[in-house]
Amino acid sequence: MTNSPERSWRRALLAESATLQQAIETLDSAALKIALVVRENDVLAGTITDGDIRRALLRGVGLQDSIETVVHREPFVVPPGMDLEMVRHLMQANKLLHVPVVDPDRRLLGLHLWDDLNAGTERPNTVLIMAGGLGSRLRPYTEHCPKPMLPVAGKPMLEHIVERARGQGFRRFVFAVHYLGHMIEEHFGTGDRWQIQIDYLREQSPLGTAGALTLLQRKPEDPLVVSNGDVLTDIHYGELIDFHTRHGAAATMAVRRHEWQYPFGVVHTQGVEIVGFEEKPVTTTMVNAGVYVLDPRVLECLTVGERCDMPALFDRVRGKIGRTVVYPMHEPWLDVGRPEDYASAQDSTK
Repeated sequence: MTNSPERSWRRALLAESATLQQAIETLDSAALKIALVVRENDVLAGTITDGDIRRALLRGVGLQDSIETVVHREPFVVPPGMDLEMVRHLMQANKLLHVPVVDPDRRLLGLHLWDDLNAGTERPNTVLIMAGGLGSRLRPYTEHCPKPMLPVAGKPMLEHIVERARGQGFRRFVFAVHYLGHMIEEHFGTGDRWQIQIDYLREQSPLGTAGALTLLQRKPEDPLVVSNGDVLTDIHYGELIDFHTRHGAAATMAVRRHEWQYPFGVVHTQGVEIVGFEEKPVTTTMVNAGVYVLDPRVLECLTVGERCDMPALFDRVRGKIGRTVVYPMHEPWLDVGRPEDYASAQDSTK
């Protein structure tokens, strides 16, 4: 069971009266990928997982809506004192990432986590990080430093990405470099300092967010994680791969919900007739989060040395290879593309 102060299961407790927004905040703060919905005296009423949140967002549940339609009311539970190997076997057989521990009255006593029971499990997948951009919008910061090497909380942004993926079991990395790429190579080398393997794709000219994939010497055997080198996020890359596989996708794009409010009242018309009004309506869209999973066969849609951006690749894949799907993410995320974004990244670590 999880008992450490940082990941205490008690931080995952959520009242039945909560909203979807409060559920997301609980998931983010507890960092356990599950919220434990409770009644009085910690009686378990149900659970909400990251997957439940993603499905709710896809079907249009609002952030201020009740969690009533999102809660899983009959979660798999185990009694206290059960042998850990038996718990692990049950979780594996039922493909579970979390199992609450309850007494005969369904009062919560703890939480088993698959990650804890399988600590040290490695992922065979390669993580390819696009780190060759010019960073033009971040000048003057990037005049003498590649954007992924800009420091946040005392270390380069790229190092934050590497350490998060490494902590989730990934050991194989490829960096696509171009602008001031030698600074990245000098800092990271072959990855020995982090006990990982790092290879490099050296672009002679910018090839876009997908074009650098054509420089891979060997076609990967497993789905490939691709991330922009300026994206700071708490996303769980392994869960993204599992989502990709579960949906039988050829290419998966992580997306982030974005809401924008019109600064003015909107007038609806038919010809010159006024048919209605909306006072500063809010538009909700899903935006590209800059993290992807690609099946190896996707590389067939690329031409060596030809520039290609990720949206264009997804269009090709959808027409030739197979399904392209979105992975709705709610985890903290920041695309550090502008000076104000970089300032936000610095503020978030204070």
